[in-house]
Amino acid sequence: MMNSIAARTWLAGIALSALACAAPRALAQDFPTKPIRLVVPFPAGGGTDNVARALGEGLAKELGQPIVVDNKAGAGTVIGNDTVAKSLPDGHTLLLNTSAFSIVPSLFPKLPYAFDKAFAPIVLLGRAPNVAVVRPDSPLKSAADFLAQARAHPGKLSYGSAGNGTSTHLAAELLKTTAKIYVTHVPYKGASPVVTDLLGGQIDLAFATLPSVMPFIASGKLRVLAVTGAARSPMLPEAPTFAESGVPNYQADVWYGVFAPAATPAPIVDQLHGAFKRAAQAEGFRKRAASEGMQLTLDSPAQTARIARAEEEKWRKVVTDQAIKLD
Repeated sequence: MMNSIAARTWLAGIALSALACAAPRALAQDFPTKPIRLVVPFPAGGGTDNVARALGEGLAKELGQPIVVDNKAGAGTVIGNDTVAKSLPDGHTLLLNTSAFSIVPSLFPKLPYAFDKAFAPIVLLGRAPNVAVVRPDSPLKSAADFLAQARAHPGKLSYGSAGNGTSTHLAAELLKTTAKIYVTHVPYKGASPVVTDLLGGQIDLAFATLPSVMPFIASGKLRVLAVTGAARSPMLPEAPTFAESGVPNYQADVWYGVFAPAATPAPIVDQLHGAFKRAAQAEGFRKRAASEGMQLTLDSPAQTARIARAEEEKWRKVVTDQAIKLD
């Protein structure tokens, strides 16, 4: 029979184990205790900022606390990423970034945070394609025609992007390596000057985010060759993908993901995932997402982690193969 000292030790061990199991549950039940800071590493008024603010409305209802969108733009999203990476891992500071999250590690030799260790993924909200567009009178009548012309006359055709290292630039460079074509890149500082020069005839085509050129497509001032996603966009159901146009397995869309600092307790991560998922399924946000060309996927934390890592490897190869550098 157990002596009194051993019995007390055994009972103390059970009590500690019970407390350890109860602590995460209590932590999740107490969360959140103050407003949620949602860091957006882009300027206010842009597409990602709009997504964050639309999502914040439903998220505030789900969590019972205000959502404060904090724009920390600069260095290709590194400044905003680093802000969250170094924040207290209690679930009250989060990052909403695009696929730029997985692009910057290959563009910046030394990041102030560890890409694969500094964050706890919460959810991948959805994906939106980029799009290749030309003037209505362009001799490039289709994506297949563009590919044929690019192969027949390497370097003759020129394309514009929103700048070196952007998703539009990398989408085109991935196409070049996958389709084995050469097209001259002309980088701009943002989408507006790309469209201006395309309409003016200074470049042959442009790779752009869908929201930035949708008004020009709708008015007939620009014509779509193809979208860069794996599937056709509901916003442009008649536009083929590049995969349909002769480049199998090509996919270069933009995704939107939410991340917390590493070491955020698992119960809080799970609670946040559920809250974001429910907020994203609300009608108001679904309309905003659709206007950005986004198709919701609402991937789990584990799936989000796998996607972010796979994307980092994919874009690192493109950056290395094409010797891409920032301005």
